[in-house]
Amino acid sequence: MQEYFEFGLGGRVLYKNGLARELGQVLAEMGVGRAFIVTDKGVQSVGLLTPILESMAGSVELVGMIDDIPANSSVRVVEAATATLLAAEADVIIAVGGGSPMDSAKGMRLLATHGGRIADYEGYNVIPGRLLPMVAIPTTAGTGSEVTSIAVILDEEEGRKIALVSRYLYPDLAILDPELTLTLPPRLTAATGMDALAHAIETFVSTENNPFSDSLALAAIDMIATHLRDAVQTGSDLEARSRMLMASTMAGIAFSNSLLGVVHALAHAIGGKYQIHHGTLNALILPHAMLYNSVVAPERYVRIAWAMGVNAGGRSDSEVIVDGINAVRTLVADCGLPLRLRDLDIPEAALPELTALSLVEPAIFNNPRVATEEELLELLRAIW
Repeated sequence: MQEYFEFGLGGRVLYKNGLARELGQVLAEMGVGRAFIVTDKGVQSVGLLTPILESMAGSVELVGMIDDIPANSSVRVVEAATATLLAAEADVIIAVGGGSPMDSAKGMRLLATHGGRIADYEGYNVIPGRLLPMVAIPTTAGTGSEVTSIAVILDEEEGRKIALVSRYLYPDLAILDPELTLTLPPRLTAATGMDALAHAIETFVSTENNPFSDSLALAAIDMIATHLRDAVQTGSDLEARSRMLMASTMAGIAFSNSLLGVVHALAHAIGGKYQIHHGTLNALILPHAMLYNSVVAPERYVRIAWAMGVNAGGRSDSEVIVDGINAVRTLVADCGLPLRLRDLDIPEAALPELTALSLVEPAIFNNPRVATEEELLELLRAIW
């Protein structure tokens, strides 16, 4: 256990089926009069904004909206949208969607409050003070960004992802309404769910783990192992959707405090060069990274296996760990996600460059096993 650790609880979390239809009342109680929404075309196209806008009518004025945030939002998008946000003079910024709209909103409120460029705030605890209030409403169960102190934004010019980490990035309020996740397609349900599983597993083995984050991470692993298949295969299963949304948020709180590892270092490096969904990358990297790390933290991977539903049955730790890794690999396959980098059209010739990029990704520094360039290249080749 850590001799010293800090655990941040972030903002308020409200959970209820149909809660989006009550957002206007919640905002009014917060004293909000002018709201600005950040979302994407997918959210718009399936009508998820309708209950939100209807709830605001008559109590909160909508003074602006950005509704075309791309899947991998970029510095260019965020900095351009900030000008629109400033002109609107909003009391609060409301992010509706997955990780991209939420991280974009975090970047926008940062620049709207303190000015400058996204790159000015890269790293840990660089942001100087409080930001424009933010409400986060996830429509996927994966990123956990609605409760994290982290934003990851693509720098298209440099082909890398910029990580911002600060307690000031926590949204002030997270609205968890499982009904907003019912229309998420199976492939995205699977990818975002595996993103949440990667968060929970990496948090549990992180060098910054602590008893608080451990309990949230293990509970999230259990819930995801139990309910992700149902959410993917029967999208209308509200119970499965509810459990996945809660698990995603729990994993988000956990990793916001204890940070991540080699899975996210590699996923960020690859995602900076190729337009591939972050959760999809995490899914195919995760089993290989678990095997790689298990030699230095076997007792932690045994507990992960238990949470994945593996019955130890008096067997050796090594056997239980292998079964735990296979349980994750089977979950990936059952959800219809790719198992190899080549399936995503990533050329083998790119692996050395991706290895070098992953070595300078912030997430690598909390991995339980200190990684060398040779080891990471070998790991990528195993995944390819």
